[in-house]
Amino acid sequence: MSAIAVPGVTLNDGTTLPKIGFGTYKLNGTEGVAGMVSAIHAGYRLLDSAFSYENEGALGEAIRQAGVPRAELRITSKLPGRRQPFREAIATIEESLYRARLDYYDLYLIHWPNPSKGLYVEAWQALIEARKRGLLRSIGVCNFLPPHLERIIEETGVVPAINQVELHPYFPQAEQRAFNRAHGIVTESWSPLGRANQLLEDPTIGAIARRLGRTIPQVILRWHVQLDAIPLPKAASRERQVENLSVFDFALSAEDMASIATLARPDGRTFDQDPARYEEY
Repeated sequence: MSAIAVPGVTLNDGTTLPKIGFGTYKLNGTEGVAGMVSAIHAGYRLLDSAFSYENEGALGEAIRQAGVPRAELRITSKLPGRRQPFREAIATIEESLYRARLDYYDLYLIHWPNPSKGLYVEAWQALIEARKRGLLRSIGVCNFLPPHLERIIEETGVVPAINQVELHPYFPQAEQRAFNRAHGIVTESWSPLGRANQLLEDPTIGAIARRLGRTIPQVILRWHVQLDAIPLPKAASRERQVENLSVFDFALSAEDMASIATLARPDGRTFDQDPARYEEY
């Protein structure tokens, strides 16, 4: 089976990313390597990891086993909130590369602002420096709210290429997406299919899926694409990996998008800015 071709989007620094990526959270060890190799063979070229996932080594091994030229891949990792002091951040980025046995990351993100510590500007300065040193190609953030973004832009003059946030039909983040777009920041979606909720059984999305002859995950991922967000679904099986990639040969109508927009709910969010809920990141 040939790999599925995925269209790309150009970031504010000129780098291109595929319009859908592969999440690697909890893909560890030999089984994790196999799952990531399968994803690369299916057609994923953007793979999303993090220092705190403790699978950067497995990701690097998957890259070597997959046999796809390194230049065709876009590999992401993230700086944990507990490693934000400048010197510690630089060392952590270097350690991320050593773990994966890579010369550079295509994209490196601050995992979350950890606002109670007040060090996220220092961490952003470290990412800027690491990019200057050639360790990173593109830099961005995760879970940054508009005030956090405004501060790092004002104090450094460098706009993140990416802001990766929780995003799915129950938590559509309209204001955050609008802020990102206005500042030339591409939105990435973690938990694009929802977490611990009934999204995959939602009757509104189910009706759209039946009419289009698609699955509910495909409709949701297509919704992300049409919002100009890059979803990062995770799937261990090759069948699901291919299914999740197969969203570029159909489109949702304006009516479909409007129906899905009605699904936003107050309890849709999984995480918030509470440090206790982010302590491992």
